[in-house]
Amino acid sequence: MATDDPFEEDNPFGGLPFLGDLGKIFNHQGPIAWDVARQFAYQIATDGVSETNVDPLHRIKLSEFARVAELQVANVTSLDIASSGQPISVEVVTKAQWASATLDAYRPLLDRLAGRLAQGGPPPEVSEADAQILDGLLKALNPMMMAMSAGSIAGHLATKAFGNYVLPIPRPDDRILIIADNVDAFAEEWSLPAEDVHLWVCISELATHSVLSVGHVKAAFERLLNSYVDGFQADPRGFEDRLMDINISGDDPTELQEQLQGVLSDPENLLGALRSEAQNAVVPQLEALLAVVVGYVDFVVDKVGQGLLGSYTSLLEVVRRRRFTSSAGDKFVEKLFGVEITSELVDRGAAFVAGVVERAGEPALTRLWTDPNALPTPSEVEAPGLWLARIDLPIDGHD
Repeated sequence: MATDDPFEEDNPFGGLPFLGDLGKIFNHQGPIAWDVARQFAYQIATDGVSETNVDPLHRIKLSEFARVAELQVANVTSLDIASSGQPISVEVVTKAQWASATLDAYRPLLDRLAGRLAQGGPPPEVSEADAQILDGLLKALNPMMMAMSAGSIAGHLATKAFGNYVLPIPRPDDRILIIADNVDAFAEEWSLPAEDVHLWVCISELATHSVLSVGHVKAAFERLLNSYVDGFQADPRGFEDRLMDINISGDDPTELQEQLQGVLSDPENLLGALRSEAQNAVVPQLEALLAVVVGYVDFVVDKVGQGLLGSYTSLLEVVRRRRFTSSAGDKFVEKLFGVEITSELVDRGAAFVAGVVERAGEPALTRLWTDPNALPTPSEVEAPGLWLARIDLPIDGHD
């Protein structure tokens, strides 16, 4: 249900009726109660309102846009759009369907995170009796906490996503899922031609998919994202302190619900995790990879979009503004995975791509996707000439 309270609107965990599911969660075996995660995801994605079925006309139109976009992107990149060799599937879905598919796509990372955080325990300064109580409580609550985390990620992203790559994280298959309602709402909000926006979304999604489907690029992302998640240090002190403050002796169940939800609505308490030095060591490599991928995709979209979209200049300005407007939910997701697309990162990627093209021509960019050893280091992103020298491409030798 919508609220007039701006804090609640920014809170990705607010208003969730989780207490009725406590018994189910506590009996769940495993680090994450995935059925409950889906319930949370649906609640947040739809704001508790039933969604209508996808309009068949949307499917027909999207199919047409996807065919045009696929041909144009392949022409610029010379990459196979699909990783499986089979035709790519571009589908119109509801927010709930998108959230469910995103939970499946992110499940390996979230399971890994849950396993990492489960390694924490009560702080050493508590008594043995209190430690046993807290340890048991944490183990009982952990599936609920992780279910809320997972469901909140997918549900919150579904409220703003156009397609798969609201975050540039590789997906496990060749399905591109488009939330047409979000695209239409965006076009209407900014008085942009809806057909131009839908075609732009297809171009952007297919360009991103073609790059993230390259074997060594996908492997590099998986390695860095796993290293980032593994670097979390479980520190349940804050969560335990908040639990200790809850008054469980009162007679008002509503008050207990409000207290519990207050504890569980804070991501810091929810995860009980701190960013570590190990993560700080991974971030420059992850940001370098993100910058190059985002920079290249923007380059492709720009080349294709300028030739196809009459409103491209206006659309580009609005999209850039939207790209860097983040809410509390966005920041929570970025903290979980270390995937933050800032204006500085976008500018770094654009400068790298422009530098390579200026020195060696557009064909030099294909080495990024054809040579597993050609992904640039953080230093090379800052100095494209160093990258070209390392991979033995001539500088100033293009036509």
